Amino acid sequence: MATGTTILGAIRSAVDSSTEVVYRDNPDSDFVKSNNFDYAIVAVGEAPYAETAGDSMTLTMLDPDPSVITNVCEAVKCVVIIISGRPIVIEPYISSVDALVAAWLPGTEGQGVTDVLFGDYGFSGKLPRSWFKTVDQLPMNVGDPHYDPLFPFDFGLKTESVPSIVARSTSAGVDGKPFVFLVMISLIFALYFT
Repeated sequence: MATGTTILGAIRSAVDSSTEVVYRDNPDSDFVKSNNFDYAIVAVGEAPYAETAGDSMTLTMLDPDPSVITNVCEAVKCVVIIISGRPIVIEPYISSVDALVAAWLPGTEGQGVTDVLFGDYGFSGKLPRSWFKTVDQLPMNVGDPHYDPLFPFDFGLKTESVPSIVARSTSAGVDGKPFVFLVMISLIFALYFT
């Protein structure tokens, strides 16, 4: 019986075999700075939940996710994948993030994330609800007098697939050396994605 594709496994199968993929669960800034990483993919978000077990008054990421974003994205170009079932507080980290993907609890198919991340398919999703800046703004609805979201309802990028860019970016890097990716996936998600 197949168990699905993890995000880490999907990254490893998406890149050229000469590309070095380094996985670190909770890197500190010294680790990130002391290595010569070209890019980083950071997967963070919420712990799995159902019904009342998911109730949260703060809608924040669990530790160490915020420090992972800060440690990595302030040192190297990064894309942050938010894995959640709802908008969560991300506004304090946006300024250090180069790209953000809302993965909306992708389940067992991490390849769906890498399919768009590496350009095999274009992004096409739009936010089904507004993404707030702080929980103090909730409830938030389009048309409310205080409507000032981080990302408005229906926000999103629509892109085309770019296989030619993917072929270049996953093979020889600068000066013919392979690219090195640093991949961090929060411990909460290590059970599901590694």
